[in-house]
Amino acid sequence: MKRLLAILLSFGLVLSMSANAAGNVEAGMIKGQTCLGCHGVLNYNNVYPTYHVPKLGGQHAGYLVAAIKAYKDGLRTHVTMHANVADLTDQDMQDLAAYFEQDGK
Repeated sequence: MKRLLAILLSFGLVLSMSANAAGNVEAGMIKGQTCLGCHGVLNYNNVYPTYHVPKLGGQHAGYLVAAIKAYKDGLRTHVTMHANVADLTDQDMQDLAAYFEQDGK
């Protein structure tokens, strides 16, 4: 049930956002360096639990913001992701989304 709620909320957030992030690409590039440690590695798999780590580059900005918010709010559960996004502001999220949507890394 929690997962379904997260999906529905994420979908709603994606639909409510504009096609482009309201963020700053250059600021997102600086803030996103930590993300690239996992999400920038081609065909990277997490050790435990084992799963494929998705590439962020080229993802729709609205989806990225919704995903970050879901991790921050605990609707998506992953300890490392929650720790990485816990202190992000709305502007940080927008900046990261703008960078990853445009840059394609």
